Amino acid sequence: MGRVEEQLREAAPQVLGILIRRYGQFDACEDAVQEALLSAATQWPEEGIPDNPRAWLVTVASRRLTDQFRSDAARRRREATVASMGEETYEDQPTAHDDTLTLLFLCCHPSLTAASQIALTLRAVGGLTTAQIAHAFLVPEATMAQRISRAKQRVKATGSEFTMPPEPERAERLRAVLHVLYLIFNEGYTATSGPDLHRGELTREAIRLTRGLHRALPDDGEVAGLLALMLLTDARRPARTRPDGSLVPLAEQDRALWSRPDIEEGVALITDTLARAPIGPYQIQAAIAAVHDEAPRADDTDWPQILGLYSVLERVAPGPMVTLNHAIALAMVKGPRAGLDLLATLDSDDRIASHHRLAATRAHLLEITGDAAAARAQYQLAAKRTSSVPEQRYLEARAARLAT
Repeated sequence: MGRVEEQLREAAPQVLGILIRRYGQFDACEDAVQEALLSAATQWPEEGIPDNPRAWLVTVASRRLTDQFRSDAARRRREATVASMGEETYEDQPTAHDDTLTLLFLCCHPSLTAASQIALTLRAVGGLTTAQIAHAFLVPEATMAQRISRAKQRVKATGSEFTMPPEPERAERLRAVLHVLYLIFNEGYTATSGPDLHRGELTREAIRLTRGLHRALPDDGEVAGLLALMLLTDARRPARTRPDGSLVPLAEQDRALWSRPDIEEGVALITDTLARAPIGPYQIQAAIAAVHDEAPRADDTDWPQILGLYSVLERVAPGPMVTLNHAIALAMVKGPRAGLDLLATLDSDDRIASHHRLAATRAHLLEITGDAAAARAQYQLAAKRTSSVPEQRYLEARAARLAT
């Protein structure tokens, strides 16, 4: 990422927060910020980055809002006030309030669907363009623009003010924020559809936003746990695909390619937070990722420890994906039949019964038992169920190998 782009990504949510706090009107402020960012992206590479980038952006965006309000006859009563405010040059003080956290809470408003929360967060807080978000999720730009527009209108209709949620609601809203960041990261790390396994713009943005959230809430164990989980997982990304883009499973990856700085940072984060904060699901998942990352070879993985951690995770945050991963750990410790028995409990769970990962995991365990025919059928079923091209090719290759 270039220096100009880095400055713009960092400043965008802060500028938007300042404007919403001053003027209200989420959608108008967000449009003004996008135009200011476009002006900066055009001018700064030629003229140089201003001494105070945030103040420059606020001033340009404020003038854009002033012009808009002046041209709108329905807002004539506000014209004089807005014009006098907008024409001033914004002086950014060292102690200026950073509204990024408030903006994150607003974008993850409980009235919005998860898809809308993700889109609005990437647009307003992440600074991604509508075209970039649409490309990441493989939908037409017009579709994503409508989704973002509806989300902004929904937030406006709720009458939400640009303030932090009341204390009784804050913990629940923070869980929603963490979930949205987790979903953004997962979609970037293993794209649910399309020709590429990774979407780097999403994983980078999820890590950047979670890192900012951790700076704002350094004592929150789950925020630290989520950041650690992302770092420890993303550390393996360089080894997950071959030069032709084909998928490499964890057990076969060249661990020399893993990012040691990310692993060290993630391990330090999770070690610190587990020692001082109430335990939560993101911390447990990060601890599991750390056990994988610290093993020099796949054969050195401490599977009994991972099994114990999944048993804890099942109690803290039960769910079908947790059970599926628990079954893998159980198979590695007590044999594939034990894992298959646990997988069988998911066949009646509508949330995962038709998911490709259930069929793929069952295929892997059946292959270990030596039942090649059954394993091949499950690999073929999993390949039909996934819309990710790299995963599809990998599963088809496993099935073909068993056929010969």
